[in-house]
Parts: sequence; structure tokens; C-alpha cells
Amino acid sequence: MSSIASKTYETVPACRVAFLGLGVMGFPMAGHLAKAGHSVTVYNRSPAKAQAWVAEFGGAAQATPREAAAGADIVFSCVGNDDDLRSITLGADGAFAGMAPGAVLVDHTTASADVARELYAAAKNLGLAFVDAPVSGGQAGAQNGMLTVMCGGDAAAFEKVQPAAMAFSRAFTLLGASGAGQLTKMVNQICIAGLVQALAEAIAFGQKAGLNMPQVLDVIGKGAAQSWQLDNRGKTMVADQFDFGFAVDWMRKDLGLVLDEAKRNGSRLPVTALVDQFYADVQAMGGHRLDTSSLIKRLR
Repeated sequence: MSSIASKTYETVPACRVAFLGLGVMGFPMAGHLAKAGHSVTVYNRSPAKAQAWVAEFGGAAQATPREAAAGADIVFSCVGNDDDLRSITLGADGAFAGMAPGAVLVDHTTASADVARELYAAAKNLGLAFVDAPVSGGQAGAQNGMLTVMCGGDAAAFEKVQPAAMAFSRAFTLLGASGAGQLTKMVNQICIAGLVQALAEAIAFGQKAGLNMPQVLDVIGKGAAQSWQLDNRGKTMVADQFDFGFAVDWMRKDLGLVLDEAKRNGSRLPVTALVDQFYADVQAMGGHRLDTSSLIKRLR
């Protein structure tokens, strides 16, 4: 059984692409590129995952980011954090060392705006281009090829990569100069943190009040309280199910980036800072890998 859902792909010229990082997001994203007809070479820190990808989708695997990136028109990446991103792009075995002038690296890691600008400058010095392009939509969005992608960088580089990137996207949008994609993802995470905490409090309150919460969610979901979180996580929160979606550990990493950026730009984020501490409580309860909707566990 395929790890990706079927999708109708737009007809675009086939490219030689590389994909670096085959985690829960990168594995299906790279799969959609292959299914769309692109020639894909992959790299993963643990080679077994790269070999499993090749067994499912074809293409080729290489032992280093540099080798994977050699000859690629576009290099996509999706890794864990700023340091992981530097490790696959910079240095003798990094992707930049293998890319030909004019090639573009599109990074889907949720990272800092600072590292995006750093790598943009490093790429430009080498005659390359860099686009920061964090995603929203979670593992399901990656598997369905329906991610929302927020981009920062030069318009020419963005336009070069957008047709291929639509293989795994429903929206792929340029939002400004280098770093704008990462800053937009921070806005996204601020919204989600507040929404999930409000939903957790509402469900806990309704359960204490003796209401039929699945029925209540059906009703309020047709009004002004409707949100993606309510539609997709409300009833599973009622049922105490948290074994899917975006992990608490990942959300804390993202909120750390948000709060660091807020210190730099002078933003006041009292609710976001509070919810970050609530997620720390969930981690202390052993919920590191639970879905972010597990915030409600603190209230029970």
C-alpha cells in the first residue's frame, strides 16, 4: 500500500530534483514529486529510509547531500531544525557544494528566519538561490499532497520552483523577501496555539457541565466557533485520542522560534508564552510525541 494518497497532478515539464530528509513529511512529499513525473534523487541521514523510499517510488538514493544535489535543477529539503539544515547545506558534503549555478534549494523545515537569511546569502555567493518554504497541513497534508507552503526569497527563484512544488501543495505562495516564509509560519503557529488551548478549555468545561460534547461540537461547528482544529481534533479530544498529527515536541520547538523572534521584534505574545508552558506540562506528563490537541490532558 502506497504511503501517499492518489492525486491528479498538473502537467508540468519534468525536472531533475533532489529531496533531502525523508521524515514523516519529506517521505510523502518526495513521493508526490516522483509520481508527478520528476526524476528524484533522495538523501536521508539514516540510509535505510532512503532505500525504502527508492523501493516504493523508484529514483535513486545517495550517501551525502552533495551527491544527491549534483545535477538537480531544484533541491528540496525538510529536516528538524536550524543545525540540521546547516548540516545538509553547508560544508564539503553539503548540498550547496554539489549544486550547479542557477539551481535552487527550497527548504521546508520550520526553522528560524535568521538561518533562512544566512543560507540565502550563502547560496547567493555561490550563484545559487535559496527559498525558505515552511509548510502547514501536517502529515495528512503531506500524504495527500495538499500542503500550504509559505515562501520567502527572490521572485525568479520562486517562479522556477512553484510548478514542481505543486505536486505536494494546494497553495504555494511567495510572501516576501528571505525569511518571510518562516515568519509567516510563526504567525500560523501563534494562531494554532491559541485555538487549541481555547478548544481544550471549551471541551473540558462542557464535559464538566455534563453536555454531550460530540453533539455540542456539531452544533457550534456550524457557527462562528468553527475552525480546522474544531473540525479535525474536537471529537478526538473528547475521546482522549492523541496518537496522530503534529507532536508536542515539534510544537514546542516551533513556539521557541516564535518567542525568540518576538523578543527581537518587540512583539507581545502573552497567550502564546502561556500555551508554550502548558505544552511543557504535557511533556512533563510524558506526552512528548502526543498530538498537540493533548493540551486538554492538563485540564482533566
